Amino acid sequence: MELAGITRDGLADYLARQLDHFFPDGAADTRAGIARDLGEALGRLNRCINAVRMWPQGRFHYLHSEQNTIFLAYLANTVWRNRQDTALATKLFYLNKSLNGFHCFYDTELPERFFVGHSVGIVLVRLKYPEYFAIYQNCTVGKNHGAAPVLEEGVVMYPGSAIIGDCHVGPRSYIAQGCSLVDADSPGHCLVFNADRKPVFKTPKHDILADLFRL
Repeated sequence: MELAGITRDGLADYLARQLDHFFPDGAADTRAGIARDLGEALGRLNRCINAVRMWPQGRFHYLHSEQNTIFLAYLANTVWRNRQDTALATKLFYLNKSLNGFHCFYDTELPERFFVGHSVGIVLVRLKYPEYFAIYQNCTVGKNHGAAPVLEEGVVMYPGSAIIGDCHVGPRSYIAQGCSLVDADSPGHCLVFNADRKPVFKTPKHDILADLFRL
């Protein structure tokens, strides 16, 4: 994958300086820890970028905020998954939260292909997220009284929407702006709106998922 504006070594240096600035605890092995898992995280990112229709394939710019959001989430997860380095993974989680407003803990199972459109205010509970998941600003996926949602492939959450609690969200459910599913299901292959505090389902007029992803 092409790294725009920076080399791989430069990216490791850049991240280490960011972490040392935000978390000046004197940790001596920050850069080495990053470098150890950087290649795998970039490989995951490359597969994700190649799936998103609006992004040039095989190219990552470290100053592209949405791509950077996904990259930091993958790197934190890779560090934790490979070596259980919770200190470094936690710092990367907080860096992503500080820079991009993206709250997704490092042990969350993110898919290979997903899209973040404006990361600010996104909160994702620990789940196994489905392929072709897309989410926009100020969205929440969360638990209610210990019950967590189940999401199937191709769920899209438009700005300000929420999926909370005991929900089964079927494939290609498109959650409209400001709509909340709380302990409620979606059958899938539908647009989801709220009316009188209840979900209403409508048939899409075109293939919305194909607007976002190379399927």
